Amino acid sequence: MKVLIGTQNPGKIKGAKAALEKYFSNVEIQGVKVPSKVSEQPVGIETYHGALNRVDALIAYAKENHLKADLFLAVESGLVSELGFWAITNIAVIKNNQGQMGTGSSASFPVPQKYVTAIKSQTLGTVMDNLFHESDLRSSTGGIGLLTREIITRIDMTTQAFLMALIPFINHVWQD
Repeated sequence: MKVLIGTQNPGKIKGAKAALEKYFSNVEIQGVKVPSKVSEQPVGIETYHGALNRVDALIAYAKENHLKADLFLAVESGLVSELGFWAITNIAVIKNNQGQMGTGSSASFPVPQKYVTAIKSQTLGTVMDNLFHESDLRSSTGGIGLLTREIITRIDMTTQAFLMALIPFINHVWQD
């Protein structure tokens, strides 16, 4: 199975591959840097729009470059408050060549109010790097890895979001 994913972040690629390999064999993933067309730190619905925009950009990229792929994937990590508290969650979008789409989200982790403004202006990665005296957590375990003492990592959250987005592709009765 040939897959294009809208990122070159190794952690996101590993998370996508882990989800896909639960259901498909011979998964080959190629990461492509494409724009999200949303804020560097998505907030609220921007999180979904960023993932969707990346998938649509991937499809256009594949057409322009005569690339074949079975699935087009993207995931966006965003700051959300729709549940009544601030949290970080991942939203995944998957499309196939027939236009079928799946969406999913990961577990979310709470964000203390005192960090919300900084995250909105600097990104979660920057804030977490500063808090924990780290560098580039976003490409490895993520802040969630430090917060949970490696019980849940950024790769795990990415895998969760993609597993949820795969539901309509593996359960034909659960499609629009």
